[in-house]
Amino acid sequence: MAVGILLALAVTVVSVTNKLLTDRFTDTTRDRAELRLALYSGNLLSELRQNAIVPQLLARDPELIGALNSADYTASTRRLISFVEEIGAASLMLLDIDGRTVAATDRNRLGSNHRSEAYFVDAIRASGTVFTVAEREEGGYGFFYSRRVQSGSDVSGVILVEVDLQKFGRAWAGISDAVIVTDSTGTIILTTEPRWRGRTEEEALARQTPQNAIQRAIQATADWTALPPDAYLQGEAVMRLETRIPFRGWRMTSYTTYASVRERVNGVLALEIMGFAILLALTFYALSRRTALRMALFQRESAELRSLNAALQREIAERKRVQETLAVAEQTLEQSSKLAALGEMSAAVSHELNQPLAAMKTYLAGARLLLRRNRHEEALSSFGRIDDLIERMGGITRQLKSYARKGQEAFAPVPMGDALASSLAMMEPQLRQRQVQITRILPDDPVEVMGDRLRIEQVMVNLLRNAIDATKSAAAPKVEIILSAGETATLTVRDNGPGIEDLDALFEPFYTTKQPGDGVGLGLAISSQIVTDLGGRLTARNGQQGGAVFEMQLPILSGEPAKQAAE
Repeated sequence: MAVGILLALAVTVVSVTNKLLTDRFTDTTRDRAELRLALYSGNLLSELRQNAIVPQLLARDPELIGALNSADYTASTRRLISFVEEIGAASLMLLDIDGRTVAATDRNRLGSNHRSEAYFVDAIRASGTVFTVAEREEGGYGFFYSRRVQSGSDVSGVILVEVDLQKFGRAWAGISDAVIVTDSTGTIILTTEPRWRGRTEEEALARQTPQNAIQRAIQATADWTALPPDAYLQGEAVMRLETRIPFRGWRMTSYTTYASVRERVNGVLALEIMGFAILLALTFYALSRRTALRMALFQRESAELRSLNAALQREIAERKRVQETLAVAEQTLEQSSKLAALGEMSAAVSHELNQPLAAMKTYLAGARLLLRRNRHEEALSSFGRIDDLIERMGGITRQLKSYARKGQEAFAPVPMGDALASSLAMMEPQLRQRQVQITRILPDDPVEVMGDRLRIEQVMVNLLRNAIDATKSAAAPKVEIILSAGETATLTVRDNGPGIEDLDALFEPFYTTKQPGDGVGLGLAISSQIVTDLGGRLTARNGQQGGAVFEMQLPILSGEPAKQAAE
């Protein structure tokens, strides 16, 4: 992106610079060409006007008039030579009335006849000075001022002054421009290109373009699109300027090349391009340095990654070793846990069977007494209760397994009031022995839940036994039992004991506040597991007026029990 932006900026700057400098240098070149054309035309006009007065002065010279009258021309040539040095004319000639040269600054012209020349004929006929452009036999043009010489009213001869305008053509040829001077008919009479003389401008350019001016500069001009429309002449990049010379309808035209424009513009553009090239090189250098730095950074990061990878592999190997060691430890712990489980199971069985055994002992004593009194029916009733307790003991041994796994027994509707009555009947001997005041608050309508009645009674017995045990230190032990029905069936067991010290660890296995020999701390853990399996919740808290409060919440049964049980 940086290289692209730099190239776009370079193209834009070069294009704008080329346009602005071309316009500026073109205007400068045009101004200089116009100034030079004005200077050339002024010099040419000055030369013509300077020589225009010479014939008038020489036509009044007494020695020249006397020589024409006496036909003695021995001193006339020296006289003309002395004048030409002062005037600066090309040549001076004195013609007699027959047109023969009788005196001349160029002695080679003495004796030549000019009777038929226009400058002689026009001068004889005219009363003033005549200017004539005469074509030379050797090529080119001669420029003459002529005037008749009079002796009184008679015409004695003609004085002829040749103006040296060719020196301008030679001087102009040494510059970079081509210049032509045309007369009133459009014929080229003075030019830097000799082969253009005597032709019109169109004819001259058709035969030969301004070579001297173009060869040195214009041919090197290749940027045609940057030139204004007036810069084209015969397919060449030339600026044509024309001015009028206030003399006999003459006009001067110059052809100026744009070579200097292009040279200066190209010089500036070359500097700009060089600057952008240097900037581009610096950009490439910066990009290469940036790439090198990135490569060094990548190499360093790669080395760090390799180091981290090696460290990770070492850590993985260490973790594998630790896992293998842990697996061995777990196997050892599992074996130890099996041995501990046997002890826990025996303690749990002992804990759960103590209550039914105590009740059985009481019923057997009562049955023995009833048999002695021949009250056989009542004794059979006690034996029936003993049979129920034996069945309950078998169920308890089966239910102890639920602490390690969930039971697979089928649930059935359980009346919570009947289950509570059975639990209280089981606890009746201890209640009479301890003289605990039991307060029951039951709803008018039956409350049913879906579950296992034996397991629900097991939870109730555990809660009642814990409440009775908690009131050992109370002067008047009280246990309040509340059964309510709402969104759930809630059984609340409240005692007036000392309360619970550690509520967080209450339902953990083997946690107990009883004295050694009174319990192993599995009752509440098993009860919590049973309630959770039934979809309920067993909670404990301390009462506001002292004592502990246990709540067993189970989903209440409503609608069609059989259908819900199936679902």
